[in-house]
Amino acid sequence: MLSAASGSLQERDEEQEDEGEEELRDGGVPFYVNRGGLPVDEETWERMWRQVARIHPNGEALGRDIRRATDLPKIPIPSVPTYQPTTTVPQRLEAIQKYIRELQYPLTELMDIAKEMTREALPIKCLEAVILGIYLTNNMPGVERFPLSFQSYFSGNQFHHIVLGVHSGGRFGALGISRREDLMFKPLELRTLMDLVQDFEGAYRGYWHTLRKVRIGQYVSHNPHSVEQIEWKHSVLDVEKLSKEELRKELERHTRDMRLKIGKPLPPSPTKDRRNSMGSPLKGPASPMRRISRAERRPSGEKRGLEQKSSADINGYQIRV
Repeated sequence: MLSAASGSLQERDEEQEDEGEEELRDGGVPFYVNRGGLPVDEETWERMWRQVARIHPNGEALGRDIRRATDLPKIPIPSVPTYQPTTTVPQRLEAIQKYIRELQYPLTELMDIAKEMTREALPIKCLEAVILGIYLTNNMPGVERFPLSFQSYFSGNQFHHIVLGVHSGGRFGALGISRREDLMFKPLELRTLMDLVQDFEGAYRGYWHTLRKVRIGQYVSHNPHSVEQIEWKHSVLDVEKLSKEELRKELERHTRDMRLKIGKPLPPSPTKDRRNSMGSPLKGPASPMRRISRAERRPSGEKRGLEQKSSADINGYQIRV
């Protein structure tokens, strides 16, 4: 009896689903929303094929031919860059940037011609590109890395973007990803941190964006097993309120702070509570802000001390490329 009742309920659900799909076919919403993310799950694929069969003149035959095909082009998977011992630092950074770029958004267009969604080499966004850049430069001790993020304003909306700043041989550059060519990779050619920030600011102006704030982190450890957390915003500079000279002084001060961190001993292993709070700057509750003494206050706004801070302080940080 229970079996009959459950069977009846299932049939009713299927009828309701069919009615809903019939409504879509008769002029309702012409597409389905994939709520499961990537890779696409089997249930979503089946629903997509059913939709093809309904809306395409030869939908069933077309879907059957595609699903049975064995000669569909393979999705290209970029190779992780490798180097010769004689490869220079700028050449290595260019190779890393090329690899990051090959993982960007256009890969999604290739999914349309594939038999199944690839489970490797999925498209990445700017924050993921920063983490990837850190990982790929961990074995380059002569290259210091630091997060560099921007808050811009355009047409009543705020936008956030982040890249990985790099410093080597007395020159600054950046690695990253963006839909805009001049908002990601910067060759290792800029003499100061001010030059790097101004380069990005000029790029934003070219897209009619007003750069409001620049957040600069500390150097990231090269030890992949380090218990240090990434310090995402050691300095927060209000570009709109600072004069050019004030901005230059703040960036010079931050550069000195970063140099002081080189050779600093690692902090002790975190406690269980602190370890649980580690993670992406997009997750976790905000930790209480430390009271800033008068001597530490800067006209640029927030300024972190050299003490280790939780990366959760960057709560609310929305990444938009």
